[in-house]
Amino acid sequence: MRNPPTQSLIRFFILVSVFFTYSASVAQLGQVSGQVQDSMDNSNLAFATIGLFQLDDSSQVAGTLADSSGSFSLFAPTSGTYFLQVRFLGYEPYFVSPLSISAGENLHIGPIGITPTAQLLDEIEITGRKSQSFHKVDRQVFDAGQFRQARGGNATDVIRNLPGISVSSLGEISLRGSQGFMVMLDGRQVQGDPAVLLNQLPANVVRNVEILTTPSAKYDPDGAAGIIHITTQRGAMDGFYLQVNALVGAPSIEPYDNAEESRRYGADVTLNVIRGKWDISFGLDYRKDDIAGQRIGYVNTYLNEGLTEFPSSGERSFDRERYSARFSALFRPKSNQQLSLSFFAGDRTQYRTADILYAPQQRIRITPENFLGPEAYWDLYQDKGDVFFAGEFIDSLTYYNENLRVRQGDFFIGGVDYSWEWNHKSSLRLSTLYERTLLGGPTDNASLAWPNLADTLQFQFNTNDNPLDGFRVKADFSHQLGNISWESGYQYRYLFHPGDFLYLDRDFEANRWIENPLFTNKIELQREIHSLYTQFSGTWKKWTYVAGIRMEYMDREVSLASPDTTYSYEILQPFPTLNLQYELGENWFAKVGYSRRIERTTTFKMTPFPEREHNETLEQGDAELLPEFIDLVELGMVKNWSDNSVFLTGYLRSTQNVINRVNTVFNDSILNRIYTNVGESRTLGVELGSNLNPTPWLQLYLGGNVYRYRIKGSLFGDAINTANTIYSINANAQVQLAPTWSLQAGVNYLSERVTAQGVDSRFYNPSLTLKKGFLDGKLSAMVQWLSIDMGILESNEQRITTVRDNFFTTTNYVYEVDRVLFSLSYRLNQPSKQMKFIESEFGEKEY
Repeated sequence: MRNPPTQSLIRFFILVSVFFTYSASVAQLGQVSGQVQDSMDNSNLAFATIGLFQLDDSSQVAGTLADSSGSFSLFAPTSGTYFLQVRFLGYEPYFVSPLSISAGENLHIGPIGITPTAQLLDEIEITGRKSQSFHKVDRQVFDAGQFRQARGGNATDVIRNLPGISVSSLGEISLRGSQGFMVMLDGRQVQGDPAVLLNQLPANVVRNVEILTTPSAKYDPDGAAGIIHITTQRGAMDGFYLQVNALVGAPSIEPYDNAEESRRYGADVTLNVIRGKWDISFGLDYRKDDIAGQRIGYVNTYLNEGLTEFPSSGERSFDRERYSARFSALFRPKSNQQLSLSFFAGDRTQYRTADILYAPQQRIRITPENFLGPEAYWDLYQDKGDVFFAGEFIDSLTYYNENLRVRQGDFFIGGVDYSWEWNHKSSLRLSTLYERTLLGGPTDNASLAWPNLADTLQFQFNTNDNPLDGFRVKADFSHQLGNISWESGYQYRYLFHPGDFLYLDRDFEANRWIENPLFTNKIELQREIHSLYTQFSGTWKKWTYVAGIRMEYMDREVSLASPDTTYSYEILQPFPTLNLQYELGENWFAKVGYSRRIERTTTFKMTPFPEREHNETLEQGDAELLPEFIDLVELGMVKNWSDNSVFLTGYLRSTQNVINRVNTVFNDSILNRIYTNVGESRTLGVELGSNLNPTPWLQLYLGGNVYRYRIKGSLFGDAINTANTIYSINANAQVQLAPTWSLQAGVNYLSERVTAQGVDSRFYNPSLTLKKGFLDGKLSAMVQWLSIDMGILESNEQRITTVRDNFFTTTNYVYEVDRVLFSLSYRLNQPSKQMKFIESEFGEKEY
């Protein structure tokens, strides 16, 4: 019988009751409320700082933070005359004066539009230039429009330019060195795999990217490194809005001897209509985005006194196609109520081709006393081209492996949201989401004789069927307790994800398929999560704070068909958070933050039977895999002047139950990749970011991250204690060549990284973008030169190496360089500030 602990929950409800009692004591005070917006596009500004001051001596009597919708409310201690100050990093201070407030009065002053810091751009006109990045108490905010090299791509192409973000050759996205982070889209928390979700979202609709490394308690604690929040294009005018984007890629400059030529083209359209109480948005997106490439590798294994080595080279390319339709309808029956309905349907397919020549695969008998170690034979291979002389020759085989892995995903998602505000100080939001997702796809793996490809040596076929059902319901309540903003809520999440895996071997003599029981199996994952949270925010003198706690109870069951086994895991955990900001002086701020987070395991990582990835590799999970628990502390400084900004943040992240993907020897010619808990890790780093505008025609952006990563633990009985220093640099410079012409150069660089079993080499991508505007900015044309190489830079390639006492593997992934794209974008009017499309809640993570 389960008996989860309850003492923490009891304390939680006592705390909530105390604050309800406190709210009654301030009911008779004079109140001021309103909403803070950007004066240029009328978008709401969350967490702006509001202060109430005595008019006669300018002494501060109250202060608070705006909530996530820009709304605020605070109380005056006595009747009198005051003035209100609104401040937000990257914006000019705004004052409302005088304000006469009486006891018991509720004074609502309407939307307050504050202006971005302005700069003199030429001798004739002054144009407000919105800051490209700014800081709130709990997040960094970046304007996506500054990264023009991303246009026509997806959201991954946008965020790869941000401080602390790095993207490897395999598309693995890391935030401060961790691939564990959560994605939010327009305020909606999603559980999708970040890489897949961001690859699905067109870059053209991304407005801002917010990085929350120590998110507050109102957000899910999922994600080791924090949250990346994507906000889409918004505005605030009634009428009609249309945005159309089209893209086509030039033929590949370097074919890489791939069987088919890469094709790149696509288009997306967004339509938004606002009439009275209705706000309706509709979007379509289509992308064909192929990438050519090569894979050059070497593996050796030592098993039963036999050294087997198999060098390889050949095609590794991706044919990628996706399309989707989104719909959102928002209705305001009253000014203080809002009801929205959203649907999303889409399909994406990826064909990964790995047609590899193994020349030759050979085996040599070497006794243990004469065995030099796996890495030594790699050195011999590099020097001599073979290791025949190193031992007694057994056999040799040259063959060609045709491998095609197809990954498909069909999605249907629906959600309903309702919000209600009353007394200008309380609000309630209810939301639900349901997702039905069909995942799966086959893999064909054929080993053919060489050079006579008509002779098939071996043929396997495996596929899987993964329907997924996910459900989320949540309620969020906010209330103004004097000069403190209080938010609290409850959330329930349910996930059911079965998987049916079939693996077949071809019997050539009988001309039939035979089921392989080692790889054929069924799995079911069920997960329930109950969450309660409460948090408080406000200002006190020069301090701004957000503090809270979230309690979560998780119940997880993983069931296997063979053997008939169920693995259960349940846990009740508190997740406290704290963010403080202190104003040191004129546009100088210090920040400190702490959060506790969790990185949950996916069904894929918990599937304990092997799945064929390609000829030399299987992949396998662990049904009893523990989630990672993360504690993060950070301390930073921010300086803003005019429309320039610089920040420096130091951080320490400690992780328990670290999950790594590691290799073991399955047999003499196959390695098995296994997801397993390996121990603890610690990351100590410094992050730097700056937006500089030294002249009216030049904008400079620089982001950097350097950290020391150490991992300690055990792997298959062997102790692990490795560490190294890793850094990444993301930078671009934009030059205004003429009023309608601009040029932008950028580079993304990731240094060498140590892993649990080896090392990943450096990886970098330079780019150049030329833009021309027409029709007063409504129409724009761009030429993008991506992954600049010109045959001399070794861009867009990365070598991944792992080694243990019985194997060595190193693979150089070389992907297409010098890609040239042409795009057109047309925009009519401004989009709705409420435009919001629903996104995948569960299935994205398993794609």
